Amino acid sequence: MGNSLRLLALVALTSVVATEGAALPAVALAEAGAQDARVIEIAAERFSFTPSEIRVKAGERLEIRLESDDTAHGFHIVGTDVDIELPKRGRGPATVTFQPKAGRYTFECSRVCGAGHEFMRGVIIATE
Repeated sequence: MGNSLRLLALVALTSVVATEGAALPAVALAEAGAQDARVIEIAAERFSFTPSEIRVKAGERLEIRLESDDTAHGFHIVGTDVDIELPKRGRGPATVTFQPKAGRYTFECSRVCGAGHEFMRGVIIATE
């Protein structure tokens, strides 16, 4: 199910549950919290991410919106299960949520995109 459809389903579920006076299921609460996420926009183009360094507070929920300005790319946060594909220019953004603990998280292009692919990296720095 796509993110938009999942959000619509959760909104519908939240409305039904709230009108019946029952508590929201934990999954709906977790997804509903994504609305409070800090939005980070990243552009991918010619073997780089812009910005390539992102500083956040540990535990902060991030909604990372990625858009390619040229060909298809990937976005993988090393050591996590975050790994999505960015469509080619003009085909809309790809979005992923991430909530880092304190530390340094390297992200990289996970789809071979040309001769400079191996240099396409960045970092998320999460501090207390």
